[in-house]
Amino acid sequence: METAFQIANALVLPQWLLMIFAPRWSVTQWLVRSYLIPVLLACMNAYFLFSGGPLNFSDFGSLEGVKSLFSKGGDGAVLAGWIHYLAFDLVAGSFVLQNAQSKGIPHGWIVVPLFFCFMLGPIGLLLYWVIRTVKTRQVN
Repeated sequence: METAFQIANALVLPQWLLMIFAPRWSVTQWLVRSYLIPVLLACMNAYFLFSGGPLNFSDFGSLEGVKSLFSKGGDGAVLAGWIHYLAFDLVAGSFVLQNAQSKGIPHGWIVVPLFFCFMLGPIGLLLYWVIRTVKTRQVN
C-alpha cells in the first residue's frame, strides 16, 4: 500500500510543477488537455476501491456511512480516497490553467490558486473564481 501511495503522489507532482513553472510548454499543455495523469489515478482508484470487496453505495448517503466505509475498508479504502483527492485536485488545477489562459488572465495571478488546488482542491478553485471574476468582471 505504501508503494502505491508513493507512486500516486509521484504521478501528480511533475504536472503540478509544470503547470506552475512552465504553463505554456507543449508538454504541459498536452498533459493538461489529455488528462493522462488523472486517468492513471482513476485506474489506481478503481483497483483499491473495488479490491476490498463489494461496496455498499448506501454508505455514501450519510457521514456515519462514509466513516464506516473507511473504517471497514481499511488501508485500501483510505488509499482509494486519497487517490480520489489527487485526481480531482489535478483536474481542478488543469481547469484553472486552461480557463485562465483562455480568458487572458496573466499566469502570475493563478500561481496561488494553483498551489491551493494542489494542497486544498476546492479552496484553490474558489480563489481562482474570485480572481477570474475580478479580472474579467464576469461570474461565468
